[in-house]
Amino acid sequence: MTAASQTVAQSRTTTSVLTGASVLVTGGTGSFGKEFIQRLLDEVNPSRIVVFSRDELKQYECRNLFGDDPRLRWFIGDIRDRDRLKRAMHGVDYVVHAAALKQVDTAEYNPWEFVHTNIIGSQNVVEASIDTGVKKVVALSTDKASSPINLYGATKLTADKLFITGNHYAASYPTRFSVVRYGNVMGSRGSVIPKFRALHEQGLSLPITDLTMTRFFITLPEAVDFVLGSFEIMQGGELFVPRIPSMRIVDLAQAVAPGAAMHSCGLRPGEKLHEEMISPEEGRRAVSLGDRYVIQPDLASWGYQSPEGAVPVPEGFFYRSDQNTQWHSLEDIALMFKPEE
Repeated sequence: MTAASQTVAQSRTTTSVLTGASVLVTGGTGSFGKEFIQRLLDEVNPSRIVVFSRDELKQYECRNLFGDDPRLRWFIGDIRDRDRLKRAMHGVDYVVHAAALKQVDTAEYNPWEFVHTNIIGSQNVVEASIDTGVKKVVALSTDKASSPINLYGATKLTADKLFITGNHYAASYPTRFSVVRYGNVMGSRGSVIPKFRALHEQGLSLPITDLTMTRFFITLPEAVDFVLGSFEIMQGGELFVPRIPSMRIVDLAQAVAPGAAMHSCGLRPGEKLHEEMISPEEGRRAVSLGDRYVIQPDLASWGYQSPEGAVPVPEGFFYRSDQNTQWHSLEDIALMFKPEE
């Protein structure tokens, strides 16, 4: 971050429940983790940030990125190891759970590894948080957890339910758990955008799964905003979904690679034509609240109440990218990816 951008960040420092607190981020060296940690350092000012991840190379690269900020602590560890999680969570007030195995194709070939990390690892986070007295935990989910058709989505749906029902285990303790679910993150590792640009630079046609395909897209700063906002309003047991515009994949391709040729390559195993973030079954428990939808828990022994200002959604409601009421125009998308001068 440049000196000028640091000055701007300092000028918009905001007060948060995380201000002055101790925060742990699992998977903290990933795309979201790095953006989230940078925001905390620049604007929120917690007393301590524990970066928990299993890859020493990525931690080394992150230490170089963030420098010697005294608020940072670095823990090599795997969420499969509950004892290591408990050690890292000692004295921690808030946890963001971003660690997961995420590649759809890889999951189909290595299902038990995904179960170990995404399901058993998530339960480890739940139990370690309760045992160490963490106040609030926000777990990151994915659109693929809604009506899952692949193993990755199934493991994330299970993880979502473990975090929501973790509030029953913690009912007499201070710990509360909530989940945030959002769609594709622009520019993150695994994003299609760098691939489109690279192919266009080589003069190659862009492979489009289906020319009618639609997706929800969110930027990394928007994802961080959403998680920070969820900490402020969560009671425990909510699954938060942002209200964001949809995008046609052909429009995205045209915006990031103007004039590029395109061809349809067909759906891959486990891939959906349109992205769903709230299924019709989940819609029966959903309410609209400002910038988000809230899927409320079925049972709440810990005393959950519907948030003030929440508006019931219509009967039969579901939230899918091709049925959205908000859309990014081609002009909007082009502005998002306009090269810096």
